[in-house]
Amino acid sequence: MAQASKTIISSSSKEENRENQIYENVFSEIETLELPLGTSLRSVYDDQPNAHKRFMEKLEARIRNHDREIEKMCNFHHQGFVDAITELLKVRSNAGKLKVQVTDTNRRLQDAGKEVINQSEEMIRCRVQQRNIATTVEKLQLCLPVLEMYSKVREQMKAKRYYSALKTMELLENTYLPQVHQYRFCQIMTENIPRLREEVKEISMSDLKDFLESIRKHSDKIGEMAMKQSQQQRTFNSVVKKQTNTSNERKFNVANGTVPEHMNVATSGQIQDEEDEYEEEVLTAQDLVDFSPVYRCLHIYSILGDRETFENYYRKQRRKQAGLVLQPQSSMHETVEGYRKYFNQIVGFFVVEDHILHATQGLVTRAFTDELWNMALSKIIAVLRTHSSYCTDPDLVLELKNLIVVYADTLQGYGFPVNRFFDLLLEIRDQYNETLLKKWAIVFREIFESDNYSPIPVANEEEYRMIISRFPFHDLELEKQPFPKRFPVSQSVPEIYKEFKEFIYASLKFSESLHRSSTEIDDMLRKSTNLLLTRTLSGCLQSLIKKQHIGLTELVQIIINTTHLEQACKYLEDFITNITNVSPETVHTTRLYGLSTFKDARHAAEGEIYTKLNHKIDEFIQLADYEWTMTEPNGRASGYLMDLINFLRSTFQVFTHLPMLLDAEVKQISMGAIQQFNLDVIQCELFASSEPVPGFQGDTLQLAFIDLRQLLDLFMVWDWSTYLADYGQATSKYLRVNPSTALILLEKMKDTNKKNNIFSQFRKNDRDKQKLMETVVKQLRSLVNGMAQHT
Repeated sequence: MAQASKTIISSSSKEENRENQIYENVFSEIETLELPLGTSLRSVYDDQPNAHKRFMEKLEARIRNHDREIEKMCNFHHQGFVDAITELLKVRSNAGKLKVQVTDTNRRLQDAGKEVINQSEEMIRCRVQQRNIATTVEKLQLCLPVLEMYSKVREQMKAKRYYSALKTMELLENTYLPQVHQYRFCQIMTENIPRLREEVKEISMSDLKDFLESIRKHSDKIGEMAMKQSQQQRTFNSVVKKQTNTSNERKFNVANGTVPEHMNVATSGQIQDEEDEYEEEVLTAQDLVDFSPVYRCLHIYSILGDRETFENYYRKQRRKQAGLVLQPQSSMHETVEGYRKYFNQIVGFFVVEDHILHATQGLVTRAFTDELWNMALSKIIAVLRTHSSYCTDPDLVLELKNLIVVYADTLQGYGFPVNRFFDLLLEIRDQYNETLLKKWAIVFREIFESDNYSPIPVANEEEYRMIISRFPFHDLELEKQPFPKRFPVSQSVPEIYKEFKEFIYASLKFSESLHRSSTEIDDMLRKSTNLLLTRTLSGCLQSLIKKQHIGLTELVQIIINTTHLEQACKYLEDFITNITNVSPETVHTTRLYGLSTFKDARHAAEGEIYTKLNHKIDEFIQLADYEWTMTEPNGRASGYLMDLINFLRSTFQVFTHLPMLLDAEVKQISMGAIQQFNLDVIQCELFASSEPVPGFQGDTLQLAFIDLRQLLDLFMVWDWSTYLADYGQATSKYLRVNPSTALILLEKMKDTNKKNNIFSQFRKNDRDKQKLMETVVKQLRSLVNGMAQHT
């Protein structure tokens, strides 16, 4: 029990010690303020019942301990404290004196330091200003380049150096502004730069629009210069060829005695003019249009990263302009100037596109220009096909062809395909030939209307040479006849032959520069000439023959004319051959259809002669008005019958003009042929004397053969002595025999004797007859020459 009590006591003692220790620690913390007061007090009250009471008890005990210690300390130091107070009272009086001295000294120091203080304050202000100035200078050195660059941007924009301005803006934005971004003016600049870029874009786009408007206005001039340059190149290349062709054509025509009028003016002066024209300076697209706006705008949009927008806009605008350029005027077909302006605009448009294609990288591509060209090509072909169909003037069609050739050559020089234009020209060629045929139909009608349908008289050598220079007529007998003499053809024959050659030249003009072979050109010329023969001339002849005012005399002359024109066709073939240098023996060479054309015309004329003659005779017969109850005759033939006889006499005289004994194609005549011809004439005379019309005097119709009868009698009887002795007398037996006619026939008989070479076989009588023939020929020539001199 005692042990238990001890244990309890010991345990209580330990608990109390522990509690005291806790309070001791708390008091130490409170006294030293090591921890916040709240923390220390919270540790006392935590989980301890009656802790407040015990703490207050401990606290009071602690206070009493401290009070006892303070009291002990005060008691211990009380004497020292008293001594200190005593010393302090002694010092008090000295402190008063010292205070007075210090106050005085301070006053005097304050008075002396006022100036120093003022100077110090001024120095401080100066130092602050100096520091501010240095800072300002430093910042200004950073800002000045920014301001200079911004000013430079403004100056460049004012000078329209937009590409440089954009470069300067880029440098300003990326390099200079970041260094002074904190300043407000820099923020304003930063905000203005995008607006400046937009301003540059708007200005450059405005310049581009002005450029597009400018090239639209100048396309005509650009195209004109490009086509002129191409034309001069073609002219220069054709000078030598023209000289060669002119020389060849002159040789051929001189050999045939026919030189076209339009060739007589080809001189070296013309060639020199062509060379001078070639040397004339020709402006280019760069000389006429300033392309810098489009280059500038392209660079600007490229820098701004908006190149695609620019390219799309440019191409869109050019497509629109292409549509406007390709739209022709409604009256374009009326003049060549309308076509020329149309071509100039198109050429100018594509010359500009070609320049842009090669001068820029990607603004326009070959695919884009090909697309534009293909679209334009179809449109142009359609326009030309439509408007050319309205042309009725062959000269205008020919000028159009020349324009198309120059136009095609010009664009081909810039790399555009133009084969379809030459295909179109083949279509236009057919139309050109049609207009030529219509024009020459008018020409032929005018020639026929102005012809007098009488053999062409020539009074001297000059007139004779002028006729044979226009028509290939070769007749030795006619050449030997004295002047004046007559060609068997009328004035229309050389005119028609000349017009045929002019037609061939006109047709050839269209075939030039079509890049066709000589064989194709030869074929085209022959076909067009055949059309002129078989359709135009044939139609005009048929129409002429059917006209009411064309009488028997005119119809006979038409038959003679067509005969000689038919013979002249071979000269036209040679003429075409000389031009094209294509041999007539070529397999595919087309022949001229002159034989059938003129044969049909002659048949028509012969039929018309038969019809008119019968109709005229019927008219005379219908005039018969006999008084069947008369008691006595009038003593003379009826008037209608005498008129009929006179008509028939004049008609038969006309028929003697038909090619017979004196035909130039008949080169030799034998005595046997004359005898046979005499038998035929005798048969006609027998018919005329057989009184085919009851009551008609038999010898009247025979008068139509009187000229021919006297000529045949002269040769059959060989009565030259009587003819020469009685020549010029009214009672001459051979009064109606013309010396020129007798000489021509006698010359043909001489040629027959020479050809047969029978002089060595003549008997004496034959030799005498030959000598007589030569003597008679000389005397006849003397008569003919005398007639010419008398005339």
